[in-house]
Amino acid sequence: MLRALTKLPTRSLRICPPIAPRYRRLKSDSTTNHPTPWRKDAGVDQPNVLIEDHFTRSTLFTLDFFKRLAKFSLIGVFALGITGWTVFEGVHMWVEHVELAADHDSEVYAWEWDHDAKWSGGHLGGTDPALGFKGRHAVRSAWIAENWGTGSGASVIRSSAFSGRRPKSAGGLNIIEARLEFAQNFMSVAISIAESRMASGKLRPQTMGELLARHASILERMGTRDTLFEARDRYERVWAGLPAKDTDAARIALKLGDLDYRLEDFEDALAWWARTISLTQGTQQTDLSALRLTQAAPSSPFAQRTLASTLVSLSAYYSTSGHLKQAQQLQESGLALLRSIPSPPNISAASPPQVLHSLYLLHRSSLLSIHLAEVLYALRAAPEQSVQWLARAAESSERVALALAGLPFTHPDAPGSAIPHPPASEASLVPVFTKSNAMRRPAKSLLRDARRTAAEAWNLMGILREGEKDSGPECALECYERALGWAGVAADRAGGIGEAGEGTPEAEWKVLWNNYVRVREAARKQKGKT
Repeated sequence: MLRALTKLPTRSLRICPPIAPRYRRLKSDSTTNHPTPWRKDAGVDQPNVLIEDHFTRSTLFTLDFFKRLAKFSLIGVFALGITGWTVFEGVHMWVEHVELAADHDSEVYAWEWDHDAKWSGGHLGGTDPALGFKGRHAVRSAWIAENWGTGSGASVIRSSAFSGRRPKSAGGLNIIEARLEFAQNFMSVAISIAESRMASGKLRPQTMGELLARHASILERMGTRDTLFEARDRYERVWAGLPAKDTDAARIALKLGDLDYRLEDFEDALAWWARTISLTQGTQQTDLSALRLTQAAPSSPFAQRTLASTLVSLSAYYSTSGHLKQAQQLQESGLALLRSIPSPPNISAASPPQVLHSLYLLHRSSLLSIHLAEVLYALRAAPEQSVQWLARAAESSERVALALAGLPFTHPDAPGSAIPHPPASEASLVPVFTKSNAMRRPAKSLLRDARRTAAEAWNLMGILREGEKDSGPECALECYERALGWAGVAADRAGGIGEAGEGTPEAEWKVLWNNYVRVREAARKQKGKT
C-alpha cells in the first residue's frame, strides 16, 4: 500500500506569498505612482539636477518680481508726474484767470485803479499771449512768489539782480526777502523772452513797459543800494519807451524822483518831481529850487493821487534839507489844493473805488500835516500850533484806518458821542477791497501806512506834551498809549509787553515803547509825590 501511494503522480509544491492586508495593498499601490527612482547606473548626477532646478525656479521668480516692480514703479511715476503737472498747470490757470483777471466793476476804471494792476495783459487782464508758454509761466511764477511767498521764511544774503554796470556798494551784508529775489528772477526771464520776441511784432506795445515797471517795483522793495540802481534803470527804460507823456508818464517820473532821493541824487530828484507836477497840472516848472503849485487840481483821479504823492515827497525833501520856508509854503499850498478836491459827503453811499480814492488823498494830507507841524516847531513857532496840526493828522489817519477796516469812528460803547474809537491795529481789510484785484494791494498798503501815520502823530504829540508844566506827563502818557495801540498788538508776552504790529518796523516800535515806559515812570513818581 505504501508502495502504491508512492507511485502516485506528484506536483511541485508552490509556496504562495501571504495575502497582505487591504491597507497595506493600497499603500503599496500608491507607491507605484511615484517617479521611478534614479538608478545609480543612469549616468546623471542626481543632487546637481535637483539644485539646478531649484535655482532656476528662484531666478525666474526674482526676475518676475523685479519685472512687476519696475512696471508698477513706472506706472506710479507716470501717475505722479501727471498729477504734479496737473496741479502745476491748475495753479497757473488760477493765477491767470482769477488773480490776474480784470475787474468787472466799471467804477474801478472810472477812478483809474487799474493802472498799477497790469502784468502784461493790459485791460484784458492776465498775461500777454505773445510771450509764449515759457514767458507767461515766468510772469505768473513771479506773481506767485511775490504774493504767496516761497514756502519758507528764508532770506537771501546777496541778490542776483546786480547787472555789473556799476561798482557794487561796499559795506555790510544785504539781506533780502527770498520771495522778492525769486520774483525778480522770474521777471528777468520774462523780460528776456519779451525782448527776443519784440522783432516779431506780436507783442502788445505796452507789454515791455508793463514788465519793466513791474520788475522795477520788485527791485525797489528789495531796498538795497544795488537794487535801487537797477530799479532806476528799469524805470528809465519805461520812460524812454512811453509814446505819450500822460498820467502814466507822470507816475514813472514820480518813481524816478523817489529813487533818486533815496540814492541821494537830489538835483535829479527835483527835476523828476518837477516833471511830475508839470504833467499833472499842465504847467512848466522853470525854477527847480522853488517848485510852485496852481490851485487847480487835475481832473484825472490817477493824476490827483500822483500829484498828492509828489507833494509828500517834495515836502519831505524840503523839510530834511534845511529849506524850511519853502517847505512851509509847499505844505500849506498842498493842503489847500488837496482840500479843494471834492470828497463824498457820505462814505456809505459812495462806491468803493471812490471811497478808496478819497481815503488816499486824506492820508496824504495827514502826512503833509505832520511835516508842517515839524517845520513850524523847527521855525520856533508856538508848540500849540504844531500840536493842532498833529491832532488833525492823527484824526485823519485814524479815520482812514477805521474806514478801511469797516469800523465806526466813535467808540462802540458810546455811539453818537465824541469819544474816538480805540486803536485797531489788528483789524483786517474789509472784503469789498480784498475781493478786487485792482484795489487789494493799494488798500492794504494804505491801511498799513495809515496806522503808522496815526502812531507817529500821537508819538510826536506826546513829545510836545512832555514839556508842558501842568499835567504834562499824564497827557503825554495818553498820547503814547494811543500811539502804541496803533503801532502794536495787545500785550501778550511775558511782563505785559506788547509787540510790533504788521507793517511796523521793530526800530519804530522800540522808540514808541521806550517813550511810553519813560513817561509812565515819571507819571508814577509825580503821583507818589502828591
